[in-house]
Amino acid sequence: MKTVIHWFRRDLRILDNVALSEAAKRAEQVIPVFVFEDAFCNGPDVGAARLTFLLQSVESLRKNLVELGHQLVIRRGKAEAILPALCLELEAQAVFANKRYEPYAQRRDERVTSALLNVDVGFELFKDAVVWEESEILTQAGKPYTVFTPYAKAWKARSISLPRQKFPIHHAQSPIRNFKSDALPKSSDELGIPLAQNIPPGGERVALDLLAKFMAGPVYEYGTSRNYPALDGGSSLSPHLRAGTIGIRTVFAALGKARSRATATQAASCDIFLNELIWREFYLQVLHNFPHVTKGAFWQEYDALKWSDNQAHFAAWCEGRTGYPIVDAAMRCLNATGTMHNRLRMIVAMFLTKDLMIHWQWGERYFMNQLVDGDLAANNGGWQWSAGTGTDAAPYFRIFNPISQGEKFDADGKFVKRWISELKDFPAYLIHQPWENPLLLLRSKYVPRIVTHEEQRPKCLAMFQAVKKS
Repeated sequence: MKTVIHWFRRDLRILDNVALSEAAKRAEQVIPVFVFEDAFCNGPDVGAARLTFLLQSVESLRKNLVELGHQLVIRRGKAEAILPALCLELEAQAVFANKRYEPYAQRRDERVTSALLNVDVGFELFKDAVVWEESEILTQAGKPYTVFTPYAKAWKARSISLPRQKFPIHHAQSPIRNFKSDALPKSSDELGIPLAQNIPPGGERVALDLLAKFMAGPVYEYGTSRNYPALDGGSSLSPHLRAGTIGIRTVFAALGKARSRATATQAASCDIFLNELIWREFYLQVLHNFPHVTKGAFWQEYDALKWSDNQAHFAAWCEGRTGYPIVDAAMRCLNATGTMHNRLRMIVAMFLTKDLMIHWQWGERYFMNQLVDGDLAANNGGWQWSAGTGTDAAPYFRIFNPISQGEKFDADGKFVKRWISELKDFPAYLIHQPWENPLLLLRSKYVPRIVTHEEQRPKCLAMFQAVKKS
């Protein structure tokens, strides 16, 4: 083919990009295109943190392409209208893109396919965001896995493909044409979606630096440090995997190299990180094979649960005013940074669904609006796991105690004190139960508990048991 458009979506990088590398192999000219779609600003899950991270990453991509002699063509509007018109304007014979797995994205791709066929232009999609797609790893009965452990075992039994090469420098004899390109805002503020958080920076170079630093040492402590929020022992790669500023094969290749020089204890830590990456693919295949999870419980009988609709309790949870320090610190961190430690995500989700008995979908939506790494599949899977309604879920009778969770994973209160200034003078033995000293609690002006865990636990069990009996 003479000219192919590569449509950048959640693959905002020039290294290890399957569709982009295929376009470079098969076309004389590749024109990189990014469509800033209307849904970025008016969709139900729009979040200022994620939108600003996206805009930063697109700008980083634009600069990286310029260094290679390529122009990123940016257009604003609906993809099904923009792409056919662009193909006619740029005399392109095909559009290449990497697959998306969310139901709404697949419906959009069907509209794009139809629109491109109407102007006699091909549309090819490539596997890129995952190592194994929704139907590539099945049970012996040919069904999708609904339990993680056997899925992970089958996943690990296969070989992982190597990262794709970097997009090449433009060496064509004809000069690069200066195509019309729309300007993008620098942040969500310019789109009327104010950013109130101090989020981590986006872009491919940032992602590659994070990967190198993590694999140089912290990955060997990950098995332990990942559970302690004050240690910040994670990779910080989740926003980049979500936006596609780093390729998943690149991450696995780096992990393989790190593991090859590890001790037995360090290798075990690497394997725990590997499992976390596999969880990401597990939830993506669940989303594709069981799309009803976007509207309700995976185990649909749990749609009959009688959740609370206490708006005051929900507002207190969102704002970090529940009176449980580990919960409140986690939520204040989320609201300030757009990030939350994985252990804390489980704690606050359990608290919302099991202590406050508020529908997991309320929390799912709030997370999507706040998280810089908000991903439909992982977010939905995590919430349903915590609520006890999902595939491979925690049993409904497993209810985290927010006090013991705080004492176990933030024993000295370092993380809590970082985010709850009212508790700065509390000793460690009181930090997770400040109500044990009523006078000091009153002086601190920290909020009292909105519920008592010991009273809520049996109520939650009764709510689930009522559905089980019916």
